[in-house]
Amino acid sequence: MGMIIQTYGTMLLRALGQTLLLTLLSLLFAMVIGMIFGLMNVGHSRALNMIGTVYVDAVRGVPLIVLAYFIYFGIPGAVQAIGFSNFRLSALQAGTIALSMNCGAYMAEIIRAGIQSVDRGQMEAGRSLGMSYGASMWLIVIPQAVRTMIPSIINQFIITLKDTSILSVIGFPELTNVGKTIMGNTLKSLQTWAIVGVMYLVVIITLSKISKKIERRVNRGR
Repeated sequence: MGMIIQTYGTMLLRALGQTLLLTLLSLLFAMVIGMIFGLMNVGHSRALNMIGTVYVDAVRGVPLIVLAYFIYFGIPGAVQAIGFSNFRLSALQAGTIALSMNCGAYMAEIIRAGIQSVDRGQMEAGRSLGMSYGASMWLIVIPQAVRTMIPSIINQFIITLKDTSILSVIGFPELTNVGKTIMGNTLKSLQTWAIVGVMYLVVIITLSKISKKIERRVNRGR
């Protein structure tokens, strides 16, 4: 095990950095996607409700590995078929899109639940002061909803971090993919996967503790 750390330590740390980069990018885009479809699902428009529901159900119903293959292989193939022969998606681009779509569907539900947890009287109070629906939502409801959403968002961050391992199938150099390479070079599967597992464990335990700490602060602030 010491030999693996000494020889491949830098490679593993670089792979962990790639994993965290992919997770952060995906969560950032997922927040935007989640906010859009979450607001659709709490709005008064039936058409928007339907669009939001279809997106959430469709994306959550497709395994992430299938979504990754579709984006990495399917979309470039379709675009090339209509004449853009040089169109390609890098593993980072395809991975970010796949994870963002997947995480965004779950974020939409987190945001929807957070908004619906705020007393309806808050919206009515804003409207009674002459504020528009949008202004009341952004200035009154959402700031209160964020407090209840933060622990769930951090938990989703942890789930997304673990889901990055699935993207080894499209060649993205994240931690699991690098672990496969090291195992192939050293033929030491037990030691290699023990090191990779510990690296995931350290990051995830740290995030879990942060989540619990934030949740306690939020509960005390209510």
